[in-house]
Formats: sequence, C-alpha cells, structure tokens
Amino acid sequence: MSRSTTSPASTAELHIHDQTVELPLYEGSEGERAIDIGALRGSTGLITLDPGYVNTGACRSAITFIDGERGVLRYRGYPIEELAGRRSFLEVAWLLMEGELPSAEELALFETHVRDASSLPAGVEAMLAATPRGAHPMSTLGSLVGALCAYRPAPEDPAEVRAAVVDLIAQLPILIARIHRHREGLEAVEPDQELDYAANFLHMMFGTPGEEPQVDPRSAAALDLLLVLHADHEQNCSTSTVRLVGSSKTHLFASIAAGVFALWGPLHGGANQAVIEMLEEIEQGGESPAEFLARAKDKNDTTRLMGFGHRVYKSYDPRARILKGACEEVLAAHGAGSALLDIARELEEITLEDDYFVSRNLYPNVDFYSGVIYKALGIPTDAFTAMFALGRLPGWIAQWYEMRGSDEFRIGRPRQLYTGPTQRLVPDA
Repeated sequence: MSRSTTSPASTAELHIHDQTVELPLYEGSEGERAIDIGALRGSTGLITLDPGYVNTGACRSAITFIDGERGVLRYRGYPIEELAGRRSFLEVAWLLMEGELPSAEELALFETHVRDASSLPAGVEAMLAATPRGAHPMSTLGSLVGALCAYRPAPEDPAEVRAAVVDLIAQLPILIARIHRHREGLEAVEPDQELDYAANFLHMMFGTPGEEPQVDPRSAAALDLLLVLHADHEQNCSTSTVRLVGSSKTHLFASIAAGVFALWGPLHGGANQAVIEMLEEIEQGGESPAEFLARAKDKNDTTRLMGFGHRVYKSYDPRARILKGACEEVLAAHGAGSALLDIARELEEITLEDDYFVSRNLYPNVDFYSGVIYKALGIPTDAFTAMFALGRLPGWIAQWYEMRGSDEFRIGRPRQLYTGPTQRLVPDA
C-alpha cells in the first residue's frame, strides 16, 4: 500500500544564524524522504545550490522507481525483470502512460490505432528528402519531430492528446527507418499492417520495397526487449528536459523534440555508441581486454572504460543482466558479432573480480550490452541513440502527462547564484 504524499510526514528544522525555519518533510511510497524547500526564499531570502540538480526533487512521480543501491527498477510498481520478455513494448507503453497494464481488449485497440496512424505527412517526407544524407540521425530526428508540430495544433482536450500520442508512437519508428534509408540512398519501405511494432520497424529499416517481410522473430523479440528496458528511467537529463520544456505549456511534440536533442549527448543516450567504439578499438587494435583494462586503470592514460558504472546504480544494472542473455539469442540468429561479445564477456569477467572496479561500483550498465545487440541487428552505430529515443518515447509521454495533470503544475524556473561583476558604469566611448 502506498503512503500518502499529500500531507507532510513531519517537519525538518533549518537553523540559519539566529533564525529557525521549519520545512515540510514528505515521505514517498517506497520510504524515500524529501524536504520541501519551496518556502525557503520567502522566509529567509536564501536559495539552495545544487549543480546538476543531483539532489533536487523537481516533482512527485508515480511512474518509475529506482533504488540504485539495490539495483531495483520498477515501472508503476512492476519489477523490470517481470515485464521484460513477458510483456510487449506497446503493453509497457500503455502501462507507463495509463498506470495499469492493458486488458486484452485495450491492447488490441491500442495496437490497431497505432497501425492506423502509421504514415507521415507529405511535408515531413519532403523535409527529410532535403536533409543532407551525411547529417547525424539525431539531428534529423529531432528536427522532424519538431516539424510534426506544424501538422497538428497543440493538443489540449483528452481526446486530442490521446490521438497525438498514438500518432507519435506510430510515426517515430517510421521517421527513424526513413532517416536510415535516406542516408543509405535507399527507397523507403512502407509499414506492413500484419507485423507487430518491433518486427515492422526492422522491416522498414532493412526490407525490400514491394516484397514480403523477412524478419527473424528472434531479432524482433530482442528489439522489443530493448525498447521495454529503455522505456523510462525516472528524472534523467532528457526526461527532465521534456518536463521543463512542457512546463511552459508548449506543444507535446516540441517537448519530445527537446527530449530527443537532450538524449543525443555522449554522456546520456550516446553512451551505447561509445561502448561499440570501445569494443571495436580493442578488436582492431589487437590488444587483449586485460591489457585494455590495465590502461583504463592507469591514471596517466586517457583510456576510458565505457558501459560500466552508472550515475544511479551502485550495483549491477538490472537491465544489463537481462540483456546479457538476450545477446546470445540475437547473435545466434545472425551468426555475427560474436567477437565483440567475446570481448564484452571478458571485460565483464575481469571487472567483476577486480577490486579496482568493484570498489568504484563499476558494474556493466544497460549500454554495455545494448550496443552489442544493436550492432548484431544491423543498426548503424551512429543511429543507436535514435533507437534509445524510440524506446524512451512512452516514458517521456507519461512524464509529460503526469506533469500537466499535477496539482503542483507550474512553469519551471530554476534559481541561480550570481557570481559576475557587481554594478558598474559604462565607460565613455
């Protein structure tokens, strides 16, 4: 049973010189506690300073729970280990957005609506055709998601919002596949109404126009699993961006476009690309994983170990455990990429037994194995982050929904501690 978070559990006292301030102390449903400092400036003239917002709770949320110390990740209370492989990506998307898993009837109708929305405005197709083929997939994806705003008024009432959400879930995989085909100089492959979400995406990416789909079910299952594991991850950089941009009551699609661009960076969604580049460097350089790790441990060497450690998890990332097994099935389906997996396995074995890495909580994270799977599926390395965006989309939407419906909804307006010059006069010319 969840504890109530609407009333303070108690208060905390803050002593500032000769002044004592009482601040509400709230407790979340999993026992996390937070001090509400909303009234601090009004009563004391002070603000809090927290670079990177690493210890600032910007919202109350009922969507995703993470316990980094214990390696716990739950969507709406369901452990990720129980959802992964047992529920489809569209089922998990519904769960995140609606709060409960869909009934068979709700899922069937949702799947039908997504299939029916599987087309792009002609103007967006024309914009893509005019995009330089060498452009990074994320630059094109963010731009085209933003461009979709021009074809739909900002949704306001529940029916409009739901229709916009269905369009976005249906159109994002088409955009990513179209971007790939455009970059390769290939004709677009149209969606196939008989395929499920993941299989349809692979068909649009790698199929032949006008021919029957040839999608390996193990590949489609692995992709669906990856999308589930990436579907939400609490208040990270891109999710917080979606909330902050959405707090101005801008267009839903504009908020999602902002999330796409926030995800692009190598410190966030681009991390799995860095993992593959690291594994390929080891393979092509002819050194052993042990030799590479020795360089990574040398403080005088610039070598970095990618895909290990996490800002939140201080134990093994639960998503990485799930993906480790999925790697085997995907590589069996494709018969390729095993050299990279062998290197990945050896890196993991060494780091899990080396006190240097264990003492620093450098365990494999979700990026470590997801990159190997994407590589085996044939996804271009620089498109990995776009795949991350596809998985994260329902989480972004759910967070946007929750923020807009909150009793505490207000425009985001962080404070700052000014450190520039004090008032001065403009010199004569």
